[in-house]
Amino acid sequence: MSYKVFVTGIGVISAIGNNTAEVMNSLNLSKSGIGFTTHLNTIHRNELPVAEVKPSNEELLKIAGLANGQAYTRTALLGMIAAKEAVISSGIKDISEIRTGLVSATSVGGMDKSEHFISSFIQDNKSGKLIDIVSHDCGDSTEKIADYIGIKDYITTISTACSSSANSIMFGAKLIKNGILDRVIAGGVDSLTRFTLNGFNTLMILDKTGCKPFDNNRNGLTLGEGAGFIVLESERAANSANKEILCELKGYNNSCDAYHQTASSPDGYGAYLAMKGAIDMSRLSTEKIDYINAHGTGTVNNDLSEGNAIEKVFDNKIPKLSSTKSFTGHTLGAAGGIEAVISVLSIKHQTIFPNLNFGQQMKELNFSPETSLIKNIKINNVLSNSFGFGGNNTTLIFSKV
Repeated sequence: MSYKVFVTGIGVISAIGNNTAEVMNSLNLSKSGIGFTTHLNTIHRNELPVAEVKPSNEELLKIAGLANGQAYTRTALLGMIAAKEAVISSGIKDISEIRTGLVSATSVGGMDKSEHFISSFIQDNKSGKLIDIVSHDCGDSTEKIADYIGIKDYITTISTACSSSANSIMFGAKLIKNGILDRVIAGGVDSLTRFTLNGFNTLMILDKTGCKPFDNNRNGLTLGEGAGFIVLESERAANSANKEILCELKGYNNSCDAYHQTASSPDGYGAYLAMKGAIDMSRLSTEKIDYINAHGTGTVNNDLSEGNAIEKVFDNKIPKLSSTKSFTGHTLGAAGGIEAVISVLSIKHQTIFPNLNFGQQMKELNFSPETSLIKNIKINNVLSNSFGFGGNNTTLIFSKV
C-alpha cells in the first residue's frame, strides 16, 4: 500500500495553448482564450463567446502525429495530445514497465461527430456517415487515448459533469493507495458541441460578454474545450525511477448535496463538505492553504454558493484565490484536469494567476479574487475546486514536496 501519491508529469491543451509551455505563457501574459468560434457550426457563432482550442481537427491530427483523414472525434484528439504530453513530461520510456492505468473523464464524449451525422440523417435517413456515431459514447475517447499511449493494465471513464476529471484524479489516487496500480494517467477532456452550447443557453447561464467570475455583475459562464492530464505515481514507483516530483496529491474529497439538477445549494454546504474533507485528509490547517484555484464559473448561483462555502471553511483568513476559467472558459468534464495542471504550475513556478474580467466585489461576500499576476510568492499548498451538476462536489489539494 502506498501512503503518498506524487505528481510526476502534466499535459494540457486549451484555448490558451496547445501544450503546457504555451498555457503557462498565456497565464503569465494574462491572455484569455475567450472569443468567437471558428470551428463549431452554430447559429450562435457571432453571438455567444466560447474558449475554443485554436487548431482545427486536421491540425490536431498533425500535432498528434496521425494521418489526415483518420476517424477520430475532436474529444479523442484533444485527450490524446494532452495525455501524451503528460507521459513525456513524466519521463516515461516504457509505459508497461509498472502497472499503469488510465482514468479519463468526459461529459460530451464523441458528440461532436454524432452531431454531424444526425444533421444529415434528419434530412435524409439514407444520409450520414455511420462511422460518426460509433464513437458517440464517453468511453470511446478513453479507449483511443489508451491505445495511443499504450496503456493496457486498467482503463476506465468517469462522467460526473463538471467534477468529472477531478473525480478521475481522486479515483486514480485511490487505485494507487490501495495497491491496485503503481501509476495512473488521470484527467479529462471535452470538446465544444452544439448540444452543450444550446443546452447552457437554454438554461440562460451564458454571458454574452465573457465570464466574470466572482464579479458582482457576473452574468453567466463561458463554455470552453480542452484536455488536462496528470501522471500520478506511488511513492515507491516515483522514488525507484529517481524522477522529478512536481508535487504531492495530499488531499481529496467528494461530496454530493443533491440540492438541484443543475444548481448548487445557495449556502454552499456541499462545497463546504468537499473542501473540509480534503483539508482534513491532508492534515493541513486552513492557514497552510496558500492559493485556491476556485471553480468560479461566473454564474450568479455558483459563485455565491462557492463563496459562502469558502468563507465557512476559512472564516476571516481566506487565502488568495482566483478562477482561471476566465482564461480557459468552463471546459466541463475537462475542467478539473486542466485546473489540476494549472495548480501544479502554480506550485512549480511559485505564482498565482489572475482572475480576469473582475470589476466589483460581490455584495454578499467579504473577499475578492486576485486580479494581477503574483510571482515569487510562497506556494506550498493549492486547493482546487470542481463542482458539477447534481451537487457533485470535488476538492483536490496539491502540495509542494
